[in-house]
Amino acid sequence: MKRDEELEAFKRINLSAYTASHGYALDHKSSSRNSAVMKDAGGDKIVIAKGSDQHWVYFSVHDESDHGSIIDFVQSRGGGNLGEVRKELRPWLHETGPSENLPAPDLFAADLLPITKDLGQVRARFEACAVAQLHPYLEHERLIPASVLASDRFEARIHIDERGNAIFPHYNREGVCGFEIKNKGFTGFAPGGEKGLWCSRGRAGDSALVIAETAIDALSYAALHGRPGSRYISTGGELNPAQPGLIKSAMEKMPKDSEVIVAVDNDEGGGALLEKIRGLFSDLSRAELDLIDARPSASGQDWNDALRASMEKRDWAPEPIA
Repeated sequence: MKRDEELEAFKRINLSAYTASHGYALDHKSSSRNSAVMKDAGGDKIVIAKGSDQHWVYFSVHDESDHGSIIDFVQSRGGGNLGEVRKELRPWLHETGPSENLPAPDLFAADLLPITKDLGQVRARFEACAVAQLHPYLEHERLIPASVLASDRFEARIHIDERGNAIFPHYNREGVCGFEIKNKGFTGFAPGGEKGLWCSRGRAGDSALVIAETAIDALSYAALHGRPGSRYISTGGELNPAQPGLIKSAMEKMPKDSEVIVAVDNDEGGGALLEKIRGLFSDLSRAELDLIDARPSASGQDWNDALRASMEKRDWAPEPIA
């Protein structure tokens, strides 16, 4: 095998299996069909993905400069020069090598569906964020009650990054695909990510689906009008081509006699989004579901505006949202 061909072959080695043979283990809860989260006993944490070229790559959760192919992984962890890396990896190219003594199957991903490099980086950045039951910006600037933020309905759906930003993960059918970023005077979305849907926890027997434009609006609506049996999703603004299918799927999953509550902004953009959701709803052909227009009463308001206005009433208290 020529030297360049050998380097190409190295990059196709199952990096999840290789790292598992060196003390890493698959985090099943955080992994998906197209990314593997691996952790070792020393606290190192990486996200592994496979590109359309069949090259396996990794992204460190703790160091954004630490990423690349299996060659980079070996060298960045004391593997020496390229000649030493070749000696380390050559046995993995042969059936008689380490493949006969792989770790237990539950410790690594046997294969992954291909994704883009950008999405791999997005998932690594998200894994670096911490779950936030409470958040100073959401409580003190957006006036969302702590009881709402800490509700089981929103467990692990609100995170915080190293800069103190509120992070709201978006999901598509394959897992995390991006995240909303919110802080005082700043609104953004994960670079390289794409919008799916931010969503609360769903439960069997839920009877309402609340659709908002942002996660903060969904939380605000929950504080003002939440009721037991409601699940929440947000679009992160205008719809991209993938989101209508995700919204339609969320509506289809609702039990018989449920309500779909469209809690978008009371402005031109919110009205346009409402009409798009009406069209998706009509495509369901489920007469037993009700669609409710639940925009704020005041023109130009979103639901966080409405929440903050309501906080002026001293006798106000958040609704139960279990």
